[in-house]
Amino acid sequence: METTKITNFDLYDIVLNGDQEEINALDTLELEGWVKTNRDNGSIGFVDFTDGTYFKSVQLVYTLESKNYNVLSALKTGAAIKILGKLVLTPENKQPFEIHVLDCTLEGDVEDDYPLQKKRHSFEFLRDIAHIRPRTNTFQAVYRVRSVLSFAVHDFFQNNGFIYVHTPLITTNDGEGAGNVFDVVTHDTKDPNSFYGRKVNLTVTGQLHVEPFALAFRNVYTFGPAFRAEHSNTVRHASEFWMIEPEMAFADLNDNMQVIEDCVKFCINYILAACPEEMKFFNTMIDNTLIERLEHVANSEFKKISYTEGIEILQEAVKNGVKFDNPKIDWGMDLQSEHERYLTEQVVKGPLFLTNYPKEIKAFYMRENEDGKTVAACDLLVPAVGELVGGSQREERYDVLLKKMQKIGNDKELDWYLDTRRYGGCKHAGFGIGFDRLLMYVTGMQNIRDVQPYPRTSGNIKY
Repeated sequence: METTKITNFDLYDIVLNGDQEEINALDTLELEGWVKTNRDNGSIGFVDFTDGTYFKSVQLVYTLESKNYNVLSALKTGAAIKILGKLVLTPENKQPFEIHVLDCTLEGDVEDDYPLQKKRHSFEFLRDIAHIRPRTNTFQAVYRVRSVLSFAVHDFFQNNGFIYVHTPLITTNDGEGAGNVFDVVTHDTKDPNSFYGRKVNLTVTGQLHVEPFALAFRNVYTFGPAFRAEHSNTVRHASEFWMIEPEMAFADLNDNMQVIEDCVKFCINYILAACPEEMKFFNTMIDNTLIERLEHVANSEFKKISYTEGIEILQEAVKNGVKFDNPKIDWGMDLQSEHERYLTEQVVKGPLFLTNYPKEIKAFYMRENEDGKTVAACDLLVPAVGELVGGSQREERYDVLLKKMQKIGNDKELDWYLDTRRYGGCKHAGFGIGFDRLLMYVTGMQNIRDVQPYPRTSGNIKY
């Protein structure tokens, strides 16, 4: 009797995509994994079995004749087991095959207080057991898509000639100057800042550090964690998150928007192709419009309107009776999510670039337009979410940038950043995508705490 050690993924692949010869070659199979549910009818029992390699589970069938029947019939949800069994094709049933159990070894039992049972648990409950929730269907799907989406990001940039740069997590600046940083100190009680000889903090963005690399390699990107000490408990904010930040030399705002569009479409198509079962699950259990919306964006032309035009459209909407929670629409304001969603969902009915924002509400490094009032910035707005990506052409003119930095007082701290404009600078552009928010978008999940493995939010940290 020849035994083949096999995974759920390989089983499904062989049965659904292999030829008869491959299927016939499978004799006695060995599987290792966990019990999702166990139903014993007295003479026959059924175990829903997963090993983490595929979203779909495998049905194990045991009878009184199965070796170690007493072990099988007593298996609890969550138990780790090793199975020897025979493959039986069942094309007429819900599942294309099942495994008839010959023998079972209990590798790891579970205590009676195991928190996951055969019922739906609320996301709020599962957040308190972040170390256990990857075993549930929803989070199996979330974290597999998170893994695949990470690879898709790298695949896109690597295949388009970008260099991957690791930017520092400990820095002396706070990027855009917002001041919401986590200070890094040692346990030296006499001088907690003595290690570096000055005050340092966790990074809020890798952009400033990756820009100089664009002036050496042309097209670069950084993809890593960022930290912001904002006392915000919204569904879209976390104090630790991951950022995708490309930077391109000899590129203007239009070049920037083209790369954003290409990147977003690539990631959507990649996930739809690579994670079909997970995406079907999200479409069924989380948002039944998800796949349709994603396919619409992936197949749409991304429209462009200016911030000024957007303000005028919103003002006209208010005059015509559209109700906003924030109805006061003035040029120069920061648009709220409801305003962004109105523009993308009701006006354009698809993805939209909003461009040329007032310079007072945007970061110092964005290129000032000739009107002296706006900067060459863009936000990508998408239905159901609002802002998904933010970017700009950078201010390459040394004198203009110096004056802006002197005004906010970071010209001395970031003198090295000014050097990039003095030594062979050129026009360049870049953007940032919050990876966790992108993951929320492609899965339909509504809370950032439910797409991060161990979320860090204000007032709450357990792990």
